[in-house]
Amino acid sequence: MKLILRTITMLGLAVLLLGCQQTKKSKGLSETLKQYETIVRWAQWDAAVDFISPEYLEEHPISRLEMDRLRLFRVTQYILRSSTPVDGAKGLIQMVELRIFNKNQARERTITYEQNWQYDEKRDRWLLHSGLPDPTQRDY
Repeated sequence: MKLILRTITMLGLAVLLLGCQQTKKSKGLSETLKQYETIVRWAQWDAAVDFISPEYLEEHPISRLEMDRLRLFRVTQYILRSSTPVDGAKGLIQMVELRIFNKNQARERTITYEQNWQYDEKRDRWLLHSGLPDPTQRDY
């Protein structure tokens, strides 16, 4: 009887720990997405780079030209269009519509921006596995 109670207790603890881990991961995702949205809304592009996975940056370095180009724009609207969990909830694909204002041309445009978020077990945080928005994208 003691063995059965101990087994049930251990199983209950394992389920509880797994639930807490999932809650921590999903809470971390919502906080990360909120922080990233705020940084993009304020066009703090240098800070936005800190959300990108180091492995992605190594394969797709961001040039000075790209950063300078982004600095020409102010984000006037950030609208989440879709959010799809992928890879067994270890990832998330978001489609975001950005309205951006070109300071030099005094012209506003709308672009779509796909974000690929992946949970990094080693770093215990969510990281972006896609680049920054592309302001050279054609209006749709």
